[in-house]
Amino acid sequence: MFRKIHSNRDPRDTVYTELKKEFKPYVSKAGEGLKAATSRYPKFLFWMMVVNIVLSAALSFTVFRHKDVARQLKKPPNAISPVSNGFDRIMQTASTIREMTLLKKQIDSLSGKEQLNSKDSLVLEKALDRFQQINHQFNSRK
Repeated sequence: MFRKIHSNRDPRDTVYTELKKEFKPYVSKAGEGLKAATSRYPKFLFWMMVVNIVLSAALSFTVFRHKDVARQLKKPPNAISPVSNGFDRIMQTASTIREMTLLKKQIDSLSGKEQLNSKDSLVLEKALDRFQQINHQFNSRK
């Protein structure tokens, strides 16, 4: 399982060098063709770049325009501050977890007793019901 594998591969050969060897003729031919086209038609290429810039500017201000900023800034009254809503949810979850932890400790201490009296049984039953209720609410939010 931990045998050393011996290879006859040259350590200087990498994936990049092999790909470069394989595709070098195609890339160099495309580069030469592009260089010939740019030297043969420089004015045409310049005007095509200018047309592309103007077309891009026109499209960005018309077709690809964002919705009105005023509409985006107006928010429903209940979503005034998403940060405070997030903190409220975090605080609510933390208090729920804290209550569940206290209930679990209470349940564990009562269930560890040998003999339960009627008061302990009632407290244990209420704690179990509350724990189950909180657990159901917590799992239904997800």
